[in-house]
Amino acid sequence: MSSALRTRPSIYSTAVGKKYAMAISGLILMVFVLLHMIGNLKFYFGASALDTYSEWLREIGEPALPRETLLWAARIVLLGAVGVHIHAAYALTMINRRARPDAYRSKRDWVAADFASRTMRWSGIIVALFVVWHLLDLTWGTVNPDFVSGDPHHNLIASFQRTPVAIAYVIANLALGLHLYHGAWSMFQSVGIVFSQRRAFAIAFAAVIVIGNVSFPLSVMLGIIK
Repeated sequence: MSSALRTRPSIYSTAVGKKYAMAISGLILMVFVLLHMIGNLKFYFGASALDTYSEWLREIGEPALPRETLLWAARIVLLGAVGVHIHAAYALTMINRRARPDAYRSKRDWVAADFASRTMRWSGIIVALFVVWHLLDLTWGTVNPDFVSGDPHHNLIASFQRTPVAIAYVIANLALGLHLYHGAWSMFQSVGIVFSQRRAFAIAFAAVIVIGNVSFPLSVMLGIIK
């Protein structure tokens, strides 16, 4: 009995377990992306509103908890979700390849079956690279020559006044929207939840995120926010 228990595979070692892990980690990241975009909308209410919101994120939990405790806890959860999401995606890709070693007989079938996964892979890579740049640009200021610590409103404007950077943000968010669309659409199927409005939800969610995020660099490029 004890030997059988020791050799029993974990849930995550199965394809179903990896699908659940990918869906749950994806949901966590979707919630973060939505809340992050909503918080950044304070950009349109002026420097004071955005700076106050930024400071609130660091103070939340005080005085019961030390400053930035909840912020760092959220960062750790997000980092864990990213790690699980990437590993599960890679593992499922390998499982699918081993289960389907031969090419599709029909090119049409191949395109239909693999379009979503191929798009998710490349859009995921673009989004991952964008996150690294985003942190270097607006969190640490490493690649933002006019970065001022503690002044996110100024830093956003300083960053998006550089046209190549603003265009890169737009392109990256379009890739993010594509990734969110496919992810939101397939997430429910992965956990066995299928409903008629699934595609509509995926489109609406991706559109809200893209429109909100793209509006920031465009508003600076067009001189709406100065």
